[in-house]
Amino acid sequence: MKIFKKKKKKNKAENVKPFRAKVCPSCSYSGHLAITGVSRDKPGRARSVSKYNKNEAPYRVLLRSIWRVYHAHNKPQTMTLRGNIFIFVSGVFLCLFDGVLSGFLTETLSLNGKWSLSNSNGSLSLPAEVPGCVHSALQKQGFIQDPYFRFNDVSYRWIAFDNWTYTTTFNVSAQVRSKQKVLLVFDGVDTVATIWLNGVIVGNTDNMFCRYDFSVRDTLKDGDNVLKVSLSSPVLYASEQREAHSAYRIPPECPPDVQKGECHVNFIRKEQSSFSWDWGPSFPTMGLWKGVQLEAFDVLQLVQVSSVPLYNSSLSEWRVQVEILVDAVQTTNGQITLSIPELDSEQTFHTQFLFGKNKNTFVLHINMSSQVKLWWPNGHGDRLFYQLTVRGFQDGFLILNTKSKVYFRTVELVQEPIVRSPGLSFYFRINGKPIFLKGSNWIPAHSFQDQISPAVLRNLLQSAVDANMNTLRVWGGGVYEQDLFYSICDELGIMIWQDFMFACAMYPTVDDFIQTVREEVSQQVQRLKSHPSIIIWSGNNENEAALATDWFNIPASQRPVYIKDYVMLYVNNIRKIVQDEDQSRPFLRLQPNKRGRIRAGGMGGSEPLRYSLRGHSFLQLHPRLLGLADFPSNTFRL
Repeated sequence: MKIFKKKKKKNKAENVKPFRAKVCPSCSYSGHLAITGVSRDKPGRARSVSKYNKNEAPYRVLLRSIWRVYHAHNKPQTMTLRGNIFIFVSGVFLCLFDGVLSGFLTETLSLNGKWSLSNSNGSLSLPAEVPGCVHSALQKQGFIQDPYFRFNDVSYRWIAFDNWTYTTTFNVSAQVRSKQKVLLVFDGVDTVATIWLNGVIVGNTDNMFCRYDFSVRDTLKDGDNVLKVSLSSPVLYASEQREAHSAYRIPPECPPDVQKGECHVNFIRKEQSSFSWDWGPSFPTMGLWKGVQLEAFDVLQLVQVSSVPLYNSSLSEWRVQVEILVDAVQTTNGQITLSIPELDSEQTFHTQFLFGKNKNTFVLHINMSSQVKLWWPNGHGDRLFYQLTVRGFQDGFLILNTKSKVYFRTVELVQEPIVRSPGLSFYFRINGKPIFLKGSNWIPAHSFQDQISPAVLRNLLQSAVDANMNTLRVWGGGVYEQDLFYSICDELGIMIWQDFMFACAMYPTVDDFIQTVREEVSQQVQRLKSHPSIIIWSGNNENEAALATDWFNIPASQRPVYIKDYVMLYVNNIRKIVQDEDQSRPFLRLQPNKRGRIRAGGMGGSEPLRYSLRGHSFLQLHPRLLGLADFPSNTFRL
């Protein structure tokens, strides 16, 4: 006779199949975690072995997330964990550290790489790299020779008179499309473009110096997604804008004939020297000159973080002003934690992220017992930095996590009366020390930005340091340089006089133009103000001198119109935006006027070399003692 033993009933805890787990590489936490398993008898449901409060929002959201994604179980290496909750399901990491969930950060899909390029009538079709430009693609594929060779700038004028289309095809996962918001982001488009996704126009661009993003969640689909960027001829666009501005002319109409350039570049927000300059050829570029990507998120997206150290001399205290620009899916409350561990400084702030794009400002006070090390220009000391960590939380969930460098330095433009001399002084004090500026004018390192490699940038900037320079002026007829340029300058101690991109011209002040300029200036100041190398903002290159000394033969009766436009653009808009965005460094709307200072409004004066005051000329000619050979120059007099 067989004896049957009654099977022991398993308790609920034993009926749970534990997951094998691994530590999330993006997280660092030394606390204990618990294994969470899935019930064998009820697949698709998750339960924690640990006790938890079902009324706590983070756990409810966590469990809903697990239930949605549990359909296949990966088996990474096993790790024994104790404490709260740790879960790895279907290859998706959901890490809860003492109530901190890191699964709600932005997912990014780069669209850089191989695209196709074609002209308006389809007679040319070729592969193209993004980032890149039309000229570079044509040269790389053998359609044109080196544009710099002989008179190829004239031979290849046809390129800028045609319209061109970049096309790519990509797939997106269901996980990306399930996010609350998906943005198609262009870090830089040169310049006038219409953006098509799956046959639908999702946006337009008209400014080379702006970052653009377009909401495309509802336009994406399963399978292949087709993205097209149709670029209009910059030369024809500029001409059309000039024709539309019929009230009065905006000089100069065209560059000198000897330059073989294009006309009306002041009507388009792109690199002004691309239509030709006195030092370079005419290559009106077109292309996707910076990166393209999809960014998907459920709560918010981090657009920009900037940090500006400020020194309170009366309290002998440093503080760091941190601005966080985000795009929020909906208005929500949250917390921001700022920390600089090396300075034993950390603060947490309660804040509200408003719906859409908005900027939140926080001030981190540096522990007064910490010894702050300063950033110094080349030849005056070391360039030391600290690591700033910014973390954002919503209901205990990690929704924002980023790190950046912070350099501590002060800058002051000193304009004081000079004893027994007319005018005012004009020099800089860095960290309280007068610094003599020695340097050069920086123009774009290449006509085609995609051909400027990191090695080229570093070689040029290191060469400036090797020549004992400590300053470069980023000239207003080129571009706001790439992030790497300023980072290398920070590292090498090169001070930057930063122009805004307006040069040797008058500019329109119609509403559309002013609006795109305002966005341009705001974006660029937010992007660049964290760099200690930038010591001053300057409104333009020689534009006020051109108006003051009548470069363009403007009748006296019409001058008030142009003066009004000048004040509207540089004083009422650009200067106001800069001063609102950055209180840590000075702003000049031009070179100093003849008294060595910039007036609060209106016009200043002509260019510095022509300044004179009550018979005192600031232009002094010193004759050469020797001529071309050995004999005294004819300008030399005993």
